Amino acid sequence: MQIALREVHDSDLPVFFRQMNDPEALHMAAFTPKDPGDRDAFDAHWKRIRASDAVHRTVLADGDVVGSAAVYGEAGEREVTYWIDRAYWGRGIATAALRELIVQVPERPLYARAAADNAGSLRVLHKCGFQVTAEASGYANARGAEIDELVLTLEA
Repeated sequence: MQIALREVHDSDLPVFFRQMNDPEALHMAAFTPKDPGDRDAFDAHWKRIRASDAVHRTVLADGDVVGSAAVYGEAGEREVTYWIDRAYWGRGIATAALRELIVQVPERPLYARAAADNAGSLRVLHKCGFQVTAEASGYANARGAEIDELVLTLEA
């Protein structure tokens, strides 16, 4: 399977919206928008982030849009995030996409956060060189509760 990253196109947004409304994926990600089904809020969010200095990429698998990946935040505090359609989980796509993203954005350190019980995401981050550097907790909209999360760091 050929994995590639490219700039986000307007035509990607409906795919991202559909992907972000999968109940199982929402539960795993945990830290999601309050109402992922609110298309107006989704569109406003993407308008803001596409206008920012964040690096946003569409993840392609054999040419199909299967998710997104980004680096955002202030210098020295930049954080990675990614979302892969659940139909593509377990195929190494998130790992390949994140590896490519961190090549495209060479600044370090980079940070990531994941629900402490999100074994898949933690595995992806570890494979890409991120190490757990802190434990925290936060309110997870997708679970309606405060949950444990891990902060991971990728050093130079």
